[in-house]
Formats: sequence, C-alpha cells, structure tokens
Amino acid sequence: MRPHPRPRRGRTSLRWKIAALAAATAFLVVAVVGVLVHVWTEADIRDRARARALNTLYSAMDVHRRTGTLADGAELDPAALPAALRHPADGDRHAAHDGSVEGNLGPSVWAAQRTGGPGSPVLAVRVNMSPELHTLRRLDATMAVASLIALAAAAPLAVHGAGLLARRLRRVSDTAGRISAGDLDARTGPTKGRDEVAEIAATVDRMADSLGERLRTERRFTADVAHELRTPVGGLLAAADLLPPGETEDLLRARVRDLRGLVEDLLEVSRLDAGAEQAVRARVPLGAVVSEAVTRTGYATEVLGAGPPDARGAAGDPTVETDPRRLERIVSNLVSNAHRHGAAPVRVTVEGPTVVVRDHGPGFPADLLRHGPRRFHTGAAERGSGHGLGLTIALGQARLLGAELLLDNAPDGGAVATLRLPG
Repeated sequence: MRPHPRPRRGRTSLRWKIAALAAATAFLVVAVVGVLVHVWTEADIRDRARARALNTLYSAMDVHRRTGTLADGAELDPAALPAALRHPADGDRHAAHDGSVEGNLGPSVWAAQRTGGPGSPVLAVRVNMSPELHTLRRLDATMAVASLIALAAAAPLAVHGAGLLARRLRRVSDTAGRISAGDLDARTGPTKGRDEVAEIAATVDRMADSLGERLRTERRFTADVAHELRTPVGGLLAAADLLPPGETEDLLRARVRDLRGLVEDLLEVSRLDAGAEQAVRARVPLGAVVSEAVTRTGYATEVLGAGPPDARGAAGDPTVETDPRRLERIVSNLVSNAHRHGAAPVRVTVEGPTVVVRDHGPGFPADLLRHGPRRFHTGAAERGSGHGLGLTIALGQARLLGAELLLDNAPDGGAVATLRLPG
C-alpha cells in the first residue's frame, strides 16, 4: 500500500518567503533612512539660510545707519516681502520662509527690521535657497540609486541564505515523512550550525530512535509469545483429537485450530518484521497459481482471466517470476478477507501481471485506507470480527516479492485490492 503524498497545492517555498521578507525589510530600512536624511538635510538648509539672512540683515542695517545707503541685496519695503514681515516689531529682526518661485530666485528666506520708530520703512534682505535645495535633490537621487544597487546586491544573498535554511528544513521534513511512511531507519544526521533547525533535526532523530526501539521491543515480544504458544497449542490440538466424536469435540477442535492459525500468523508476521524471510522465485503461470489459491480457501469465488488449476502452462496464461507459495498466501488472504469482512459476490480478476480482488460489501474503512492495515485492528465494526493480521501479512509478503499492493474502494461500493507483480 502506497503512503499518501503530502499535499503540495498552493504551497509557497519558505525560501522565497524569507527572501521576500528580507527584501521588504531592507526596502523599509532604506526608505526610512532616506526620509530621515531628506528631512534632516532640508531642515539644516533652512536653518542655515535663516541664520545667513539674519546676519546679512545685521550688516545691511549697520551700513544703512552709518551711511544712509543700502547694501547689496538690501531693499526698503520690497513688494515681494512676505506678509508676516511687513510689520515687524520695532528694533527686532525677524525671518520668514518664502516658498513661492519668482523668476530664477526660487524658494527664499527673508529677514526684515524697521529702520527707525513706528511707521518707518522696513529694511529687508533675501537669501535664495535654490542651490542648496538643488543639492538636496541630487542627494535624494544619489541615495535612491545607491539604495537600488544595495537591494540588487542584497537580494541574491538573501535568496541564497534563505535557500540554505530551506534545504535544511526540507531535509528534516523529508526524514519525518519517511519515518511517517514506515522507514524507521531514516535519520537526518548531523546538520550545520547550532540553531533551531539543528535542534529540530536532533529531536526528529531521537524520536525515530525511540520509535524504532519500541517497535523492536514489540516485535521481539510478539515473536516470543508466538513461539511460547506454539507448543501448548499443538498439545491442545493433539488432545482434542483424542476426544470422543460429538458436538463438543467439533467446537473445541475448531477453536483450537483458530488459535493455532493465530499463532502461525503471529510467527509469520514476526519473521517478516525481522527480515528473516527469503523469496524462492520461479517462473510460474499466474492464472493457475491464483486459481489454485482461490480453490484452497474453500470460498465460492469467481475467477476471471485464469484457467483451472489443471491448465498450467496453457496458452494465454501469463507467466511471472515470483515465489508461488507466497503469491498463494497473498491471494488466499485477500480472498478470505473479502468473504469475512465484505459481501458476495467476490470476484478475482487476472490481467497480465495484475491480480484484482473485489467484493461488494461496505468497503475498506477510511482509517485503513489512510494509515494502512494495522495488527489486531479490523478497522470498523461493520467489517466483522477478526484479529486483523490477514492484510498485514499480505502487505508484508507483497513487499518481499517486490510487488505493489493497493487497497481502495470501488465507486459503486465494495473493497478492491490490487496486486501488481513486477514485470
């Protein structure tokens, strides 16, 4: 039975998420720094222009008082003077920004002071900030270009760094997926660094070690119990044969045979778990082997695509290279499971190297299809009673033969088991 693949629809790689986050963070930092530099530089330009305007006004006022003339750049009651400076307080110098653009002057800072008492003319000077503001615009452009170059250089580094982290996480994820699929020998191994990813990898490996040890302990216990029960069960069966014929003897013998079958199944499962089984391969006619296996179950089962057991080697019967004893075991377990837990009619179809066993019962439970067959678990009450080892053994034997056993439900109801032998 194949493990269900992990969902991938709509998945966005962590690598690109981290790279996008790094790029967005870098862009935000660059934008904030650029705005702060622009605001600070612009304020510094205005403060310097204001100080220069006041100093120029002080010199112009000194020249006007001493000589009665106007220094270069000084004006009396100029028409362009901002309204806030048209009526300055007596004896005080005041400055104001003029954001208008007139001719080639551009944004300016004015400074004004009365030449005398109330009603006297206002002496004003104007300092043009256009050169400094032009320099500011060039600074903004330079920072923007430098920021783009820095982002272009940082983006590949962010993608590369995020890729390293994503590969490490993907390695841990793949290991966890293999463990979930049943490969308890899978390990992530040592990872570079001593960060959270390394801790996760080490935790996954410790979890796999713990699970493997518990499973080995369980398998040893199962094998020991089966071996210990084999002898007393054989004695019980021999003792049942000595009982006088009757209903009690038949019932007791049937129960002892069921117990012996359970013990044999446990031994087979333990051998498969321990890897002690070896396939003895031979070229055999598939249809004939399947027909003989179905006949030995004793259940009334329709076989399609295969001849009767005495037609071995007949033309049209496909041959496969496999272990016939194990193949019979798989087919008989699937047919018995279909009759015990499904409903008639049960049909076995042979098509090339594929054997399909189909019943018309309630079908396999969703839990069994999702997690695979489990020991001593039949899946659902409507599938009847049993110790739940038949499908487990069939799956283990199929794996030993290199075959693929798929469990599914038919659209119109009923369980479908498909055995695909290697070509």
